[in-house]
Amino acid sequence: MITLYLFPKIFPKTPFLSLFLVFLISLQASFLSYYIEFFVFYRFALKKKLYICTIITNYNNFIMGIKMNFKSQLCAAILTLGCSCLSANAMVANDAAKENKAQHYQPSAENLESRKQFQDDKFGIFLHWGLYSMLATGEWTMTNKDLNYKEYAKLAGGFYPSKFDAAKWVAAIKASGAKYICFTTRHHEGFSMFKTKYSDYNIVDATPFRRDIVKELADECHKQGIALHLYYSHIDWYREDAVWGRTGRGTGRPNPKGNWKSYYQFMNNQLTELLTNYGKVRCIWFDGWWDQDQNPNFDWQLPEQYALIHRLQPGCLIVNNHHSSPFEGEDVQAFERDLPGENKAGLSGQDISRLPLETCETMNGMWGYKITDQDYKSTKTLVHYLVNAAGKNANLLMNIGPQPDGELPAVALERLAEMGEWMKTYGETIYGTRGGIVAPHDWGVTTQKGNRLFVHILNLKDKSLFLPLGNKKVKKAFDFVSKKPVKVQKCEGGVLLNLGEVPTEMDKVVEIAL
Repeated sequence: MITLYLFPKIFPKTPFLSLFLVFLISLQASFLSYYIEFFVFYRFALKKKLYICTIITNYNNFIMGIKMNFKSQLCAAILTLGCSCLSANAMVANDAAKENKAQHYQPSAENLESRKQFQDDKFGIFLHWGLYSMLATGEWTMTNKDLNYKEYAKLAGGFYPSKFDAAKWVAAIKASGAKYICFTTRHHEGFSMFKTKYSDYNIVDATPFRRDIVKELADECHKQGIALHLYYSHIDWYREDAVWGRTGRGTGRPNPKGNWKSYYQFMNNQLTELLTNYGKVRCIWFDGWWDQDQNPNFDWQLPEQYALIHRLQPGCLIVNNHHSSPFEGEDVQAFERDLPGENKAGLSGQDISRLPLETCETMNGMWGYKITDQDYKSTKTLVHYLVNAAGKNANLLMNIGPQPDGELPAVALERLAEMGEWMKTYGETIYGTRGGIVAPHDWGVTTQKGNRLFVHILNLKDKSLFLPLGNKKVKKAFDFVSKKPVKVQKCEGGVLLNLGEVPTEMDKVVEIAL
């Protein structure tokens, strides 16, 4: 069996030669050869963890070898050959399984195209809406106040958002310059905002409204040319089969261990519905992985779930807001309340990957509707956030929490309209761009399309601006809006833009032709 040393290298290429060598060596008759063969093979078997049938066969050969006549040795050789075939096949199968497991996710052509479109779009609107809007205290009220899950579910009986109009929502969002909508199909509270046959706890079966919100919104997105992204929570504070994490522990559910197999199947069933019944979905946006961060051995079985999504819609992107570096099978890296590379909110300290990037942020302070939170960010702040995101090669997903009556808050609509006006002028410097060759600075950022470099000056207290372009040649520079030339002075390490006066615009953009 010394020949088995060569199996990992020669067996896949020359199986017949390998097995023939095994057969010949098995005919050895001397005690010394059996002695050497047994101990060499025994060490090999321990190292490679070969199967017991081969070990037993060779052990028997070792004990009986010196007593065997040629006929007996021939029989033993044939037996050894058979067992070696089994072991070899097992080795090859085991290696193939390991190789299969190690294979990396390969996105489809449709998926790669979706990634490009996603990066080109740059701006989307997040909509957090569910039963929690009725309490008007934010989307985490159920766990923050330890509300009993059976009592909380009674909210559904009074949920009737009579003013909901999907066409108006989508039109207002489209007018803002946003290119996609991400809607919470099911948040941590466990209530489904779509018709599902896997739970009665949904907008159609549990409320007097009896209309499929996701269906109406999806239809309008497809009609008005807005890409549809669907948020889906990995955790559930309502379902009894959902395994407890660090949140939702006080909602009165009876079994902390839940029933993972049942809950996992439920999630996959709902994901199948979402990716089958609502037309093209460009992205599934997961949230809640972090709920088990105190249980590092917990297996969310993400690879199988990701494979299901990519099988149902190959072009569908997967985002997971797990606050970590991307996992295998994901298509976009998410950042929460911070731009890539920043960690002011304490949720985004992860390394920046080469995947498309997206940062989500609230328009006021909460994700879900909160009646006392009227601290909306100014239009200037929102525009700067969008520009800074683009300069860091990321998209901005700006959140709005719809009211319980089905309308978007008036202030949010104002901000959407004002951003839309800005985008009418400056959209060309955002859409279809990537982060520019000049890294972000305190004064602003750059975006770029080919040889067109857009210098976004957001905070400059001087009349001139140095750009570290190295040996890059500047053909011309001009104000993006007025098209007036901007003087360029070549200097060591780059160029100096002479602006003539200190910029006072919300975002002064200078275009440079390289």
